[in-house]
Amino acid sequence: MKKKEYEVKPNRKQKDSLFRFIFNDPERFLDAYNALMGTDIKDATQLMDVSLKGILFYSLLNDVAFVVEDKLVVMIEHQSTINDNMPLRLLMYVTRIYEELIGEERIYSEKRIPLYKPQFIVLYNGLKKYPSHKTLRLSEAYKTIPEELQPGIAGGMLELEVEVYNINKGNNEKLIERSEYLNGYVTFESIVANEIWNNKRKLAEALKIAYEYCQKNRIIADFLKKHMSEVKNMLYTEFDEELAKKTWQDEAREDGFLEGRAAGIAEGRTAGIAEGRTTGMAEATQTTAKRMLALGMSVEQISEVTLLST
Repeated sequence: MKKKEYEVKPNRKQKDSLFRFIFNDPERFLDAYNALMGTDIKDATQLMDVSLKGILFYSLLNDVAFVVEDKLVVMIEHQSTINDNMPLRLLMYVTRIYEELIGEERIYSEKRIPLYKPQFIVLYNGLKKYPSHKTLRLSEAYKTIPEELQPGIAGGMLELEVEVYNINKGNNEKLIERSEYLNGYVTFESIVANEIWNNKRKLAEALKIAYEYCQKNRIIADFLKKHMSEVKNMLYTEFDEELAKKTWQDEAREDGFLEGRAAGIAEGRTAGIAEGRTTGMAEATQTTAKRMLALGMSVEQISEVTLLST
């Protein structure tokens, strides 16, 4: 029996996200990078892929990294709440890339090792409200005011800046429109999200609507026509109960407990830890429940996994 054109089969193997699938290609990466940075670099064949393949590094999902001219550019899509530890996480991440590029032995050489200048871009695509653009700095986490920021005092300081762009609809639209693939990615994902959250459609139907819209309006139409099977499998991720439980626990721990604990310690109040943990875990649980619903799980299954009432 012939399968329906838009029948979606759950993916039982770990695969890249749609973001990585699109932007792990040098030409498509460069298309987005030029739009974001206002550059006009032409030759994508000169890019070198330095992404950490097959590594889940401190929950930095959906990451791509290329050497562009003399810069080591790390671009990440973030679908949960951006926290102020992103500069620290990216510092650890880029250190790992340098280790891969340089190797352990060269570090002990007396001759200076030339390094690609790092550049960090985070594209925020989460459910919570976030500014259209924000710069996060490692120095903001220092316990004391850096000497460099105190008048009349000299000294060295490690700094790392992360440029965060909100790519949800209604944010940075002119910037996004400058990139064919970034605009296509945002449009496709926005339609799918709108059909799921606002029109209460199942994922398979939402994908069909997004696909047909993009074909009609010639929005990354050739790409989607060629790769729609992979796109469907990436977005229809496996979500059995065991994986759902693990995802919920991980998100609750990261978005709730850790932020609550940090806030509580900073304020010197045990109550701050408990409050932060409770609030963060509740928000993370609700976000996870929405994702589970979009993936076709029943209300009863979601309630059993997350302990939310029906």
